[in-house]
Amino acid sequence: MAKPLITVDDFHRLIAEEAPFAVWLGLRAEAIGNGTATMRLPYRAEHLRPGGVINGPAIMAVADYCMYALALSIDPRGHGAVTTSMTMNFLRKITGRDLLAEGRVLKTGRTLAFMETLVYADGEPDPVAHITGTYAFPRAK
Repeated sequence: MAKPLITVDDFHRLIAEEAPFAVWLGLRAEAIGNGTATMRLPYRAEHLRPGGVINGPAIMAVADYCMYALALSIDPRGHGAVTTSMTMNFLRKITGRDLLAEGRVLKTGRTLAFMETLVYADGEPDPVAHITGTYAFPRAK
């Protein structure tokens, strides 16, 4: 199996330098493989919506950063990759737990990568959301 193009430490350095929103959220990569990644969003009360449920934008953020790590893991152009589509299905509500996003690359082409991410509540076996997404890589000049 090929080695990922970015390490967890390099991912954290890149995010610290260029994505302050991810740092503010507290997003952390737990593992990055070649075409796989696991991302954690620590629980914070700011992620709650009325009713004490973690809001959709927090779930989407952990999924999107997981897919960004996937893009960085497989293609040297990953640093410039952008989300072109995301479809999220909420499967159940979650309260009071860290979120774990586990992603994988499904298919890559010349300029696009198709990905899938499942988001879990830490310690629970069933996913809280299923997300598919497409990332576009910059074209060679």
